[in-house]
Amino acid sequence: MNITKENIDNLNALLKVNVTKEDYSEKVENQIKDFRKKARIDGFRPGKVPEGLVRKMYGKSILVDEVNKLVSDTLTKYLVDEKLNILGEPLPSKEHQKPFDFDTDNDYEFIFDIAVAPQVEVKLSKKDKIPYYEIKVEDSILDSHIDNYTRRFGEFKDIDVATDMEMLTGNFKQVDENNAVIEGGISAEAVKITLEYIKDNEIKEAFAGKKVGEKIIFDIRKAYPSETEIASMLRIDKEVAKNITGNFEFEIEKIQRFEKAEMNQELFDKAFGEGTITSEKDFKKKLVDEIKQNFSKESDYRFSIDAKEKIVAKINPELPEAFLKRWLLQINEGKFTAEQIEAEYPLFENDLKWQIIKDQIIKDNDIKVTDEEILGLAKEITAAQFMQYGLSNLPEEHLENYAKEILKKESEKRKLYEKKFEDKIVAFIKESVKLEEKEVSTEDFQKLWNEQKTK
Repeated sequence: MNITKENIDNLNALLKVNVTKEDYSEKVENQIKDFRKKARIDGFRPGKVPEGLVRKMYGKSILVDEVNKLVSDTLTKYLVDEKLNILGEPLPSKEHQKPFDFDTDNDYEFIFDIAVAPQVEVKLSKKDKIPYYEIKVEDSILDSHIDNYTRRFGEFKDIDVATDMEMLTGNFKQVDENNAVIEGGISAEAVKITLEYIKDNEIKEAFAGKKVGEKIIFDIRKAYPSETEIASMLRIDKEVAKNITGNFEFEIEKIQRFEKAEMNQELFDKAFGEGTITSEKDFKKKLVDEIKQNFSKESDYRFSIDAKEKIVAKINPELPEAFLKRWLLQINEGKFTAEQIEAEYPLFENDLKWQIIKDQIIKDNDIKVTDEEILGLAKEITAAQFMQYGLSNLPEEHLENYAKEILKKESEKRKLYEKKFEDKIVAFIKESVKLEEKEVSTEDFQKLWNEQKTK
């Protein structure tokens, strides 16, 4: 077995794989013998099929399979051993491949086109200016954040009289045209309804001033036009709910109003742990820091977009366009046409150039990501997810256990590695270039993305 590389230019090359009979004959013979033991052919007992018949019927297909497997394995090993940084995958050469005949030939030459990744030099300095947007923490944003916390730690409290926003717990009973309860009719106990979500204003207003123990009769279809809502409240099948019409009696068992948490020590302790925050001033400062931290992630992401655009334009690695379009068409056979590949190629090309530049930054600066860093990132993500449910002080042991569960999924683990590498590359670029810091409002920051979409 012999494999050679011939350069066509800086970006394209040929790989020639020469296969002789000595390379494959033993494997083919072993496969024929093994196949003979298992073959089931009419007129012959299992394992008693003549070898000559097996060779005549299946010898060529076995030969083709073994040679192709040998070539594939040889190619893969060669690329690894030679540390060739290629783009895409080797493709059978349309221009240079000569025909051969598996019926008559003993030796074969396979010729593949390959695309070689360009050599790039990534030199960044303070002469490279990239905008970095710092988003202002406006009063309206802080107020909204405070409102989120007071709602998150708020609770329903029992009250005596309904108005228009309460949650009521009670029992539904179906009634007839005279508003008398139908024996054996549809009923449901301990149903919770929220007055705010009743669709008919007259029915909603009928609840105003009602107390525990009182009954209200109303048209359930007017109040709740959706079969899904009716099915959920009455605990019946959705198909049955489609035919529900007429009045129902609702007897109030409990009236509760949601009240946001007061801004006091109890809220501070629930939100950030006992004694961590001891004043309204510190509470607001903590929230401002939290908002800034969230904003910094958005700023960094925007910076990564601008940095990509700036650095790709500066370095602009040359790519083997013809090969890449052919490769994209082949791996997406049946999914995209040549015209679609042509239309989408500029986006693919831009992303590939950026990937080549990032790989060079990683190599030049020996950037690595450790398992401990990935675990830490998984814990951050886990903590953020629990924060959405108001659980901000999960014990470290629980955080770590949940994070380890995430890392058991290889796809999730790979995403986290990619994210961490991306973060480190962005951090390197921030240190290497001059940041043109610009303070902007959230509205102006959003406009940047809108302008990006119109480009």
